[in-house]
Amino acid sequence: MLSSASQIEADEDGCRTAKRGRLDGIVVTHAALSNGKTITLLKSLLTSVCENNCLYCPMRAGRDFHRTTFQPKAFAQMVVNLTKAGLIQGVFLSSGIACSGIRTQDRLIETAEILRFKLKYRAYIHLKIMPGAEFAQVLASMRLADRVSINLEAPNAARLPTLAPKKQFESGLMQPIRTMNHIRQNLTPDTAWKNRWPSSCTQFVVGGASETDKELLSTSQSLHKNHGILRIYYSALTPCKGTPFENHIPISIKREHRLYQADFLIRDYGFTENELAYDENGFLPLEKDPKLIWAERYIKHQPLEINRASHKELLRVPGIGPKGALAIIRARHHYTISNLSTLKKIGVRTHQAKDFILLNGKHPAQQLMFF
Repeated sequence: MLSSASQIEADEDGCRTAKRGRLDGIVVTHAALSNGKTITLLKSLLTSVCENNCLYCPMRAGRDFHRTTFQPKAFAQMVVNLTKAGLIQGVFLSSGIACSGIRTQDRLIETAEILRFKLKYRAYIHLKIMPGAEFAQVLASMRLADRVSINLEAPNAARLPTLAPKKQFESGLMQPIRTMNHIRQNLTPDTAWKNRWPSSCTQFVVGGASETDKELLSTSQSLHKNHGILRIYYSALTPCKGTPFENHIPISIKREHRLYQADFLIRDYGFTENELAYDENGFLPLEKDPKLIWAERYIKHQPLEINRASHKELLRVPGIGPKGALAIIRARHHYTISNLSTLKKIGVRTHQAKDFILLNGKHPAQQLMFF
């Protein structure tokens, strides 16, 4: 059961990376959070029984394999035991859908309530929201968890049936996302875990619905800016034996990587998806970082003066991230940045930035670097 669960929920937790592995027969994910801390989470389904027939999914209805169901009390006690043994520091709890998404959500909530209230569990809980979950269920889940998520899988209603014929994009998937954001924006978190609302995320199955990168990133932009989604995961389709997609061509991991890079530009760097470069079919070029492509097109021949550029402009330079941009602005209060050595010391990847900047009026390529 635990091994099967790990195949479903790939790389969804943590704000930067997630790696899966095994510890004494259990499946875990090593999640790096936004504060830099890495925690080990048990990753499991409450049940591998599922009434849905998602075409790519190893848990789909009708696929012949042994299925297992945990009872909430037993699962909660297992999580506590594994935590006390030092094997995990939290749990990522999802489920196949058995007897409707609403019924399944009740069982997930029951498990989390046993953990929090009966077993006094204070460690990390990532709780999935099932398709079609009601307002009260979303609210209850958000009061118990450190993170909540629901997988959109496809970028829009037109693409979803190719992946998940039984799921409803608007009423089943987007409505719970809107509910999460409504709660976060309008209700005080006095009764929430740690007196703050959990972050929320979603995931796309990349390449299974013939969707373009432009479609994915357009939806991603809306999710970040209008619906409070902190993190979006892009999971390149890997065909699974015994599913209708078993003969599907595997999707390149490089496409997944470029989507992550583009998503971060939208979320953290002030880009819009329309500013990104796509080919004639709506896909990101695979050969170069999307930020580098933009910079070569717009600022290579008009380099930015590091000592005068705004925060927004600095974020457009390859090799300069949010921390680097703030470090440059802080440094400028004390001295003029005149060489690459200084720029490197404050956290800029100078080998990427040097072709797009001026330092005190001079192009860095004309300078000698001393390290």
